[in-house]
Amino acid sequence: MKTMKFKTSAKCGGCVAKIDAALEGRLPDGSWNIDLSSPDRILTVEADVPEEEIVTLVKSAGFKAERI
Repeated sequence: MKTMKFKTSAKCGGCVAKIDAALEGRLPDGSWNIDLSSPDRILTVEADVPEEEIVTLVKSAGFKAERI
């Protein structure tokens, strides 16, 4: 399993809920989190999923995600 980090445009718990809905079913529960206290709102994912797929899923929820 690999760990990936992404800078996101999420700003609040509601944003995280929308991203959760997009990631649900593709990522196992507990395999990701978003640090809203970080200025870059870092999404950390621990899964064997291509990073492009994570970016696409976050974008489908209406947010930006950029690999860092």
